Amino acid sequence: MPIYTALDGTEIYYKDWGTGRPVILSHGWPLSSDSWEAQQLFLASNGYRVIAHDRRGHGRSTQSWDGNDMNTYADDLAGLIEYLDLQQITLIGFSTGGGEVSRYVGRRGTSRIAQIVLVSAVPPFMLKTDDNPGGVPIEVFDGIRAGSLADRSQTYRDLADGPFFGNNRPGQDPSQGMRDAFWRQGLQAGARNAYESIAAFSATDFREDLDTFDVPTLVIHGDDDQVVPFEVGGKASAERIKGAELKVYAGAPHGITDTHKTKLNDDLLAFLESYAAP
Repeated sequence: MPIYTALDGTEIYYKDWGTGRPVILSHGWPLSSDSWEAQQLFLASNGYRVIAHDRRGHGRSTQSWDGNDMNTYADDLAGLIEYLDLQQITLIGFSTGGGEVSRYVGRRGTSRIAQIVLVSAVPPFMLKTDDNPGGVPIEVFDGIRAGSLADRSQTYRDLADGPFFGNNRPGQDPSQGMRDAFWRQGLQAGARNAYESIAAFSATDFREDLDTFDVPTLVIHGDDDQVVPFEVGGKASAERIKGAELKVYAGAPHGITDTHKTKLNDDLLAFLESYAAP
């Protein structure tokens, strides 16, 4: 199994498919790199080297007791990039992975980065606070935490069967297999890791990280996202990142890597092909 070992001994599993200019895919909560398989297979089949890792505590990576925070996630990503000695990378982050990508740029800069894509991503700042009045109330995240402790398996079922894929909306019909895959990946994550990651994705302020973006950036978000509301996520990020391009998927839910995979794949490939090496 391909493994990168972080400085604290945590083993980070990754998939490395295809050849060409590198693309890195950072997954959402409480998922794993498996959630990216449609995009990874498509982009690798179209001439790119596509790498997707399991965040610490998730998937096949070590269920480390500590380090379940955005700074450590970003440092793990940096370590993997340096271990593989990648250059001219397109970084793509979905949901929590968008936070990981943003914090990486805030801490490490863009010397190795050619492009960035945020998909249904949690930046700039999800939590409602005095200086972020449009954010999501903490009671929402406290409810997810309470559910995770009371019945983690059912909590993941409820997310998959409801807001994540938009199954609670008229006209939406995500397959049972799609919803089961979310549940399976969620239970593969460590209980403490997934629990602490709720604070990492909801209460981390990425606004200053986004201010450091200085490479072409594409923001993709569904306007019926019930997990990371469009106004809180994609719209706010695109307004904050200098020169960012925003693509809005009308009526789309949070989990567009599955529900809108053909459209997303085409948009990602078009953005990748727009890059001209210096």
